[in-house]
Amino acid sequence: MSLIGRTRELAAVRRLLDDVAAGISGHLTVSGPPKSGKTAIADAAVREARGRGLRVNRAFGRPAWDDHGDGDGPRLLVCDDLDWSGADVVAELRQRSSQLSSSPTAVLVTVTGQPPGHAVDLRLAPLTPAELTTLVSGLPPDAIHALWLASAGWPGTALELAAQVTDPETNDTLVELALTTASRAQFLDRDVALVRLLEEAAARPLPSMVRARVLARLARELLGDQSTTGRRRALIDEATALARAAGDPGVTAEVLDCRLHALWDPAAAAERLTVASQIVGCARAAGDAATERRGTFWRFIALTEQGELDAAEAALAAYGRAGELDGDPEAGVVVLARQAVLAIVRGRFALAESLTREVAEQGRRIGLVDTDRLTATLTGWLALLRGTGADHIPPLMEMARRFPGQFYEATAARAMAETGQVAEALLELDRLLPAVLAGDGPRWLGAAADLALVASLGAAEPSTRALYQALEPYAGRLVVWGGANMIVGPVDEYLGRLAVRQGLLDVAAGHFDRAAETAERLGALPWLASILAARGRPGDADRARDITRRLGLGSPTTEEWILRRDGTDWQLEADAETVRVRDSLGMRHLRALLAAAGREITALDLAAGGAGLRAPATDPVLDDTGRAAFRHRLARIEEGLAAADRAGDADLAARLIAERSALVRELRHATGLGGRIRQQGTEAERARVNVTRAVRTALQRISSLAPLAGAHLQASIRTGSSLRYQAAAGGPERWRL
Repeated sequence: MSLIGRTRELAAVRRLLDDVAAGISGHLTVSGPPKSGKTAIADAAVREARGRGLRVNRAFGRPAWDDHGDGDGPRLLVCDDLDWSGADVVAELRQRSSQLSSSPTAVLVTVTGQPPGHAVDLRLAPLTPAELTTLVSGLPPDAIHALWLASAGWPGTALELAAQVTDPETNDTLVELALTTASRAQFLDRDVALVRLLEEAAARPLPSMVRARVLARLARELLGDQSTTGRRRALIDEATALARAAGDPGVTAEVLDCRLHALWDPAAAAERLTVASQIVGCARAAGDAATERRGTFWRFIALTEQGELDAAEAALAAYGRAGELDGDPEAGVVVLARQAVLAIVRGRFALAESLTREVAEQGRRIGLVDTDRLTATLTGWLALLRGTGADHIPPLMEMARRFPGQFYEATAARAMAETGQVAEALLELDRLLPAVLAGDGPRWLGAAADLALVASLGAAEPSTRALYQALEPYAGRLVVWGGANMIVGPVDEYLGRLAVRQGLLDVAAGHFDRAAETAERLGALPWLASILAARGRPGDADRARDITRRLGLGSPTTEEWILRRDGTDWQLEADAETVRVRDSLGMRHLRALLAAAGREITALDLAAGGAGLRAPATDPVLDDTGRAAFRHRLARIEEGLAAADRAGDADLAARLIAERSALVRELRHATGLGGRIRQQGTEAERARVNVTRAVRTALQRISSLAPLAGAHLQASIRTGSSLRYQAAAGGPERWRL
């Protein structure tokens, strides 16, 4: 038995077979990436076992428990490329093998990665250049070096690439492989081996058209590295200039496709549409069907960003038909994934779930590297819409570690906020905001929108202002992640939420109106429900509840929160948060605002303990009717004091004395020198300052005790000369006071 570069592994296999021949059961788990030689080791183990007269049972994927060979005696049980996802299959395999009979059994398992909860006995390593020379004989040293770079030393990949090399004696194998080797990286990841290969190719003197293609591909493959932004632009600018100078339509199409990848600027949606049309035209002229399809897909992305979903769907259908005609199975999976996205946008959740299952099945069948991420994105957004997204936070944070600079933490922060972890989400906002404001790339707009939603629930004014300014240039667009992996609503909705948080109510109303119009036009019912709940005009809440009920998502608001006096304190009950808050003037103002939800109350009215209509600035602070009411109440207080004294009720007397003192102070404030009636202007400003301070102090106290309720109230209370409680998203359907 002989395998190149696998001496250690073969020795371990022989020890396993020696033990089972001696009557000792055992197991060996071999791990390595695809094309690393795991199946070759399993083949060698089977040959060796049969050569020793051992019984052999072999299965691929998952073991067939009912078929383990006939007869007694030592045996080898091989499970090659074990499918361990979703179950502890390795432990089950070992347990069952020990229970099959008293015959000693050797278990050999090969896996990609590491089974959950189990150690791997052997991890395969790449071959060295010298070992690769033995594996791929007959090639010159330069070609071997190129194969080693392109394959990263994995034997299966090296053999496949060697079969594609045309004429290593006359052609530059390194450049040929640099231009033809398929990337093995997921979106925004780096295929390190391919980048090394392209770097070496770019360092060589090359004809202008070849150099254009090498530089363009290198720029594209560097997309996931945020530290290479300036270099990517320099590379792709040089490649574009060389391609246009050459005048070859095929090279021009290829380079322009790489350009759109390398410079995935969220501000360039209109430019993307123009360049996509150029790619289609040039590729068609060159007879390059694959690049023509990519140009069509770029049209789909750009049209989606601009909110033209009908035209985008037509482009997607054209892309799918072209892929089917050209026998490209990957195009079919891509179309299914985007159809699932559009189904989510329109609230067709059952269809989206069905399409997601198809994406998983077909993607894994054809080996599409992005399959798991595509399905995780779809299932994650469905969970967020249903309010069950908490389980998706850890995977998002893991993605953030794997793909630094791609802002997966922003989506995790949004998931925290939408599942009630508002305080944690606001901390993530503070950590992420500087990086997001300075960032770019295909995930930037989605990350900024995610942080905008978090900020609307309680961020400080500088943060909301900075996010508003960053998002404002994209008003009228849709928030589209990457290659339309997900679409999460109009930018105007997020701008509206930020404007509300800043107290810019008229500005917010304009954004919400435009967002609602977009959602209506596109039939995007989940978006519409969210926008209506945030806008909060008369009838909006009822319509939002009706939409979410019909979509099967439940009400966008909790049915009831409670704020009531409890002795000398207040008790607040908001979903799972139940807290006691010390009485204060601000708490009493808050109760008055909640009781008059949606109506403005002047600061003067709140200061006076009432909730009347706003008076013009030239009106007196207290008119004749008001003074008469004050005097009438003072007379009643005097009567009450007399009755309290007769009854010996000291507590009642104390409360009445306090009320009388407050009324007297108000009457004094309402009169100036010589008893003249004081005009409202000065008093109104004093009331605005004092009432605003009292209310904000109360809200800060609530936020420290009940972050979820505090975030809702902070987003819903408008202060100033007039105050109002206008329910923002995330609050109750009604208050019980």
